[in-house]
Order: sequence, then structure tokens, then C-alpha cells
Amino acid sequence: MEDSVLLREWFDRVDSGKTGSITATQLKSAFAIGNLNFPLSVVQQMIRMYDFDRNGTMSFEEFLALNKFLVKVQQAFSDLERNRGFLATNDVYEAISKIGFVLDSPAFYTACESFDQKKNGRLHLDDFISLCIFLQSARNMFNAFDTGKQGRVTLDLNQFVYCTASCRI
Repeated sequence: MEDSVLLREWFDRVDSGKTGSITATQLKSAFAIGNLNFPLSVVQQMIRMYDFDRNGTMSFEEFLALNKFLVKVQQAFSDLERNRGFLATNDVYEAISKIGFVLDSPAFYTACESFDQKKNGRLHLDDFISLCIFLQSARNMFNAFDTGKQGRVTLDLNQFVYCTASCRI
């Protein structure tokens, strides 16, 4: 209960216009205050993941859902970073597995390489969160097409374009 009160206070401070919702730009600025520097495209993807009413902004209830996911991601990171401030590639694999993502080696290494901003085999917290946002968005999109829950989908060109445009970070 105390957490939701604190989150509400935080949300209300970020909602500078007192509209009851926050934009990607407002959320990006709030993250930056906490030393989490995400590209605007990643913050927009965060909002899309939890924008249940599809209005392009984040209500408090939607923010609570995002926060729950981010806490889970941060905990996985903290469990494995060993006071280094980053995760090495093998730690990233273990961390995403804890969160529930299972990838084969080619997909895993390609994803890691894409989010390793300094190309040094180390993911800092904001890189790791960005990776997890991408993976969750990809999973959500995949699940939308995997209606039979078979773990496989067949897409026509229109569906592929839709997926690619929707998951773009």
C-alpha cells in the first residue's frame, strides 16, 4: 500500500500538466533524473507496452503495470551485477531467463549485440532494461499472432510489416 502512495506522488510530479496521464517525453525526463537515460523511442515502446486504452499516454494504472515489470527487470539485474554496475553476456542470459525469456544462442547474441551501446560485452542497467522492453514487446506481438499457442506463427507480408513497425525501437 505504501508503495502505491509513493508511486502516485511520483506520477503526480511527472504529470506536470495535471492531465492524469504522462507522455513519453515526461517519462523520459523523469527517468533521466534517476540516471536512466533511454532514447525516446525506448520510452515510447514502454508506453505502447502498457497503453491499454491506446491513447498514446500513460495513466496511473498503466504506469503501475510498467513499474511492476521494471521492478522485476531491475531485480534480475541487481541479483547478478555483483557491484560492477553492468552485466556480462553470460549474466545477461541468466537474468533474462529469470524474467522468463528463453532464447536460442543466435537470437540471444544478436539481441545482446543490438543493446550493447559501447560494444564491449557489458550491459548497464539502462541497456538491460531496453533489451527487456524489446523482448517483452516482441513476445507480446508474437503472442498476438500465436493464437493457437503453438510457439510458431505464419505471417503474410502485411502482418510482417505491422509487426516490424509496431516493435520498432
